[in-house]
This record gives sequence, structure tokens and C-alpha cells, in this order.
Amino acid sequence: MRVFVDSSTFQWFIIGVIIVNAIVLGLETSPSLIASNPWLVPLGWMTVVIFVVEISLRIYAHGRDFFRDGWSLFDLFVVAVAIIPASGVLGVLRVLRVLRVLRLLSAVRSMRRVVAALAATIPGMISIGALLVMLIYVAGVMSTQMFSSTDPENFGTLPQSLLSLFQVMTGDDWAKVVGPVTDVYPAAWAFFIAYILISTYIVLNLFIAVAVEALEMQHEERDEEVVEEVEESESAVLEAIESLRSEVSSLRSEVSDR
Repeated sequence: MRVFVDSSTFQWFIIGVIIVNAIVLGLETSPSLIASNPWLVPLGWMTVVIFVVEISLRIYAHGRDFFRDGWSLFDLFVVAVAIIPASGVLGVLRVLRVLRVLRLLSAVRSMRRVVAALAATIPGMISIGALLVMLIYVAGVMSTQMFSSTDPENFGTLPQSLLSLFQVMTGDDWAKVVGPVTDVYPAAWAFFIAYILISTYIVLNLFIAVAVEALEMQHEERDEEVVEEVEESESAVLEAIESLRSEVSSLRSEVSDR
């Protein structure tokens, strides 16, 4: 059973079912499509039944090891959410059934490696995020003190300034935010340009750098694992050859004695 559930054929079948289920979930958001295609709901429940059978087989095949794997627990949670009753207090949790689409993360190994790399970047991301928060806060205090009387709509209070600076950082129509201030104080362009350069082109790019570094580390670790597997297989072959040589030599000695 373990060989069956871990086989590539079974895994690709489950991936296909996940894709079908994702399409059905998207189509079920349209009441008109459900009314004109009554087979959508039975098809959705058929995929859920397949998921339940799959999880049951994996639990039977792997035993306690199933509950030691984080991805397996994630699959179990997603499938458990799918069978929550649609009515009652727990009916609100039915919206979580869309999480079944995320099962592709656990079914596809390349996606699992990407998620593992992103998880490894969390400490670095937290540090960069704290740096970005401090930058926005300092710039928010400065802009409130300097531009609150000029543009009270965007910089009248500290929360308004923080929101405006976040919009400037994302580049979402930032010229309209800084325009009323720069019309009165042309030199204010220097403040906003410096803020954009630091926040967007330096700090935000650090997030990308940390993520790329984590992905490279994942690839290096994968290459090391492949090399170790090759070395282990080579050592096993060499040991088998040595044992065969010893057996052949012993047979030769027995033949010569006779």
C-alpha cells in the first residue's frame, strides 16, 4: 500500500483531481452556472470522496509517520474542512474549502521546495520588515510635522501620513499624494524622492534578495542530497563487488582443494 500511495502514477492522479476540484470551486461561485450545470455539485463531492479515500489510504500505509509529516497534516486539515456541515455554527468554516486548491503545494515537490525556501526566509523577512516599519514611521512623523498644515487630507495626522507614505511606497498614484505639498514647497520633492529610493528600491529589494538566497540554498541542499545518494549507491555497489570477489575466491580455494 505504501508503494502504491507513493507511486508517481497515484500522485499525478491526485494532482489531476485537485485541478478538477479547483475548477469546480471556481464555477460554483456563479449561481447561474450551478443552475444550468447540475452535475457541478456531484462532481465536487466526488472529488471530496476521492480526497477522503486518499487520506485514509495514506494513514493506513504510513501509520504514525503520517502524523509526523507537516504536509500530511495540512492535507488532513484541508480534507477535514471539506466535510464540515454546510449549516449550523460551523457553516462559516465552509468558506475554507477553497484551501483544497492549496493541496497542489503538497502534491508537487517543486512547490514544496519553494514553500520551504520561503519559510526559511522568515527570520530575515522579519528583520527587513522591522526596518521598513521604522523607516515609514520616521518618515510619517517628519511628514506630519512638515506638511500637516499644507495638506491636512494626506498628512494631517500621523495615521493619515503613514497611509499616504505606504501608498507612495507602493507607487499607487503617488504623484497625486505628493502633488499638493510640492506645489507649495517645491523642495519637498527631495524628501519624497529620498523616501522612495530607500523604501522601494533598497528595502523592498532586500526581500527579493533574501528569497533568492533561500532558493539557492534549497537547490544546493538538493544537489548535496543527490550527491550523497549517488555516493551511497556507489559504496553499496563496491561492497557488493567485494563480497562477490570474496565468494569467488572462496569457491576457487574449495575447487583447488578438491
